[in-house]
Amino acid sequence: MKTVVGLGNPGRKYEGSRHNAGFEVVARLAQESGIRLGAGRGDFVNGVGRIADRPVRLVMPLTYMNDSGHAVAAVLRETACEPSDLLVICDDVHLEPGQLRLRRSGSDGGHNGLTSIIGILGTEDFPRLRLGVGEPPDGVDRVDYVLDRFRDDELPWVERMIVDAVRAVDSTLREGMDRTMSIVNRRTAPSGPADPEEAQ
Repeated sequence: MKTVVGLGNPGRKYEGSRHNAGFEVVARLAQESGIRLGAGRGDFVNGVGRIADRPVRLVMPLTYMNDSGHAVAAVLRETACEPSDLLVICDDVHLEPGQLRLRRSGSDGGHNGLTSIIGILGTEDFPRLRLGVGEPPDGVDRVDYVLDRFRDDELPWVERMIVDAVRAVDSTLREGMDRTMSIVNRRTAPSGPADPEEAQ
């Protein structure tokens, strides 16, 4: 079973923030696949169902970003899965707004959620899908920037990014990592809202 983990911070205070982009993608996946999310046996919410005709567990840690690894480790223990069975979805300030990057493994790239997961699991060898939120403007602290909500004028490309990320997860399950990486990683950042027909 593939375990898709969206990273973010729990609570209304952080809803709609850049750091919660991973949560947004998992919520959309749950909505579109009819997977019901509920309390797990640990500090996370989760739900099990099928996407692209494959069994999938969707997970949102409730440990706050910096302790995401504890929730992920609990999920893996419960499901007897390996880190390679994960697909972690998180924001990335080093990517252009709306740009996606899919990798089989790698460093944390300065992302505290990935730092925690790597530290607790003791390995960098798990797939991750990074969601570009762009660098903070000059004079704006990076922590404040990622914890702040997307501006109204950013919402069109944010919606397109979420749609693209959902499609990337579906493609990963349906076509495999190599095929999906060859498509996702060569795309440029979106310039406008998603076309509803294109998203079918």
